[in-house]
Amino acid sequence: MDFIDTLDDLHAHYGAPSQPAMLKVTPRLTDAYAAFLGRSRFCILTTVGPEGTDGSPRGDEGPVATILDAGTLALPDWRGNDRIDSLRNIVRDGRVSLIFLVAGARNALRVNGTARLTADEGLRRRFERDGKLPRTVIVIDIAEVYSQCARAILRAELWTSGDQSQGLPTAGDMLRDATEGSFDGATYDRDWKTRGPATLW
Repeated sequence: MDFIDTLDDLHAHYGAPSQPAMLKVTPRLTDAYAAFLGRSRFCILTTVGPEGTDGSPRGDEGPVATILDAGTLALPDWRGNDRIDSLRNIVRDGRVSLIFLVAGARNALRVNGTARLTADEGLRRRFERDGKLPRTVIVIDIAEVYSQCARAILRAELWTSGDQSQGLPTAGDMLRDATEGSFDGATYDRDWKTRGPATLW
């Protein structure tokens, strides 16, 4: 198998991008980009650190990220698995990328920039849910923002193919397999039905 391992070969193979693909990139949120982001309840946060890269799903019941100004976003770190892979990376290397999705929308929104982590109580209180605060907030300085065309979502029929989850392995199944059977996945799945909804925030 031959691999493409020089930029010259890569550029020769793909050619020049289209004019819209270049024109859509802005260094700050436009009104249209802000409107899309304000409707997004889910994003993927990608970070990089000495051990490699990390991709982390982030979700909220309202906008997943808050716009502080046209060049700055705030992303609360709600309760998760406490691995803090993304947060460790941000402390050591602030480069981040995010992809924002809106259910039913054919396009996505991409943001690249740098992030810092804060436990500032005033900012954390902006995200209060039933008396609970995120432990930290990721503050993102936008370097570039642009829309992602619809082709990937259309190819995947992401919003139109119906529920594809039947028959998938559960989290407990995955834990059992990862530990070669030593973890009690059935009990984990049973307990999660009450533990999960009770520990969203």
